[in-house]
Amino acid sequence: MPPKILVVSGPTASGKTRLAVELALRSNGEVVSADSMQIYRRMDIGTAKPTHEEMRGVPHHMIDIADPEEDFSVARYVEMAAQCVDDILARGKLPIVAGGTGLYIDSLLSGRTFAQFDTASPLRSELEARIRTLGGQALLDELAAVDPESAARLHPNDEKRIVRALEVYLSTGKTITQHNLETRSIPPRYNALTLTLAFSRREDMWARIDQRVDEMMGSGLVAEVQGLLKDGVPEKCTAMQAIGYKEMAAALRSGGDVNAAAEEIKLRSRQYAKRQLTWFRRTSGAKWIFWDTVPDFAAGLQASTRYLEEFGI
Repeated sequence: MPPKILVVSGPTASGKTRLAVELALRSNGEVVSADSMQIYRRMDIGTAKPTHEEMRGVPHHMIDIADPEEDFSVARYVEMAAQCVDDILARGKLPIVAGGTGLYIDSLLSGRTFAQFDTASPLRSELEARIRTLGGQALLDELAAVDPESAARLHPNDEKRIVRALEVYLSTGKTITQHNLETRSIPPRYNALTLTLAFSRREDMWARIDQRVDEMMGSGLVAEVQGLLKDGVPEKCTAMQAIGYKEMAAALRSGGDVNAAAEEIKLRSRQYAKRQLTWFRRTSGAKWIFWDTVPDFAAGLQASTRYLEEFGI
């Protein structure tokens, strides 16, 4: 049987970090972050990265492991996070995977493999040059000729995924659709109890998100983004496309109103939270913990402990 672990998931600002820490203290656990932006160094405020005080002595893994300029992939996350989880298990402790990036969580739990690729390979460079010259539709048509299923799911503007799908086919002789089907047949790597946090009313979730953005502004989000730009971090890199950084960088570049940028960050964060909830609703067997106006961590800890006992942890 796959080893048992715990997952704490949910939309942004739902209290995942605090509940994960509370459970780690109670269950001799360590936290493995599943946040696609907290992996980046020097990006602390806008990612709501937990402070040392918030960690309360609980070891946290998969935080500050990459520079903002790096092109960090889900494949790399799975490889590194699995090593962390396996090490925690080997030491007789409970791995608690906590975060809001559903793709990271699902890929880690399933043991999904990924076709290997090199972002600096001649093939990648050739495909990127061709899509810049010919446009997304031309390469999407090429993809449709060999992998109609993938092509049907993609938009001509989704150039990154079009290039990736063609790269997989030209490198391996298999379509990315075939590769994904094969990986789904692999038994899951871990047997996870998933706790999903959410708010009973969306208005309360929105208020929580707004409060978080206000706190980020008060903690120095503007200065953090200014520092990244001053250090030469490209605005087009993946890290700087994150909510909070993209909007603030645009305002700073154009001499715009940073307070107006903060309001846009609130809007984008609400939209993102909605997408996160849609993703997490697909998780079969997840135990949902619904907050009222604000998170009640005492009640959440009590419910979580009951679920852990029923799960055999």
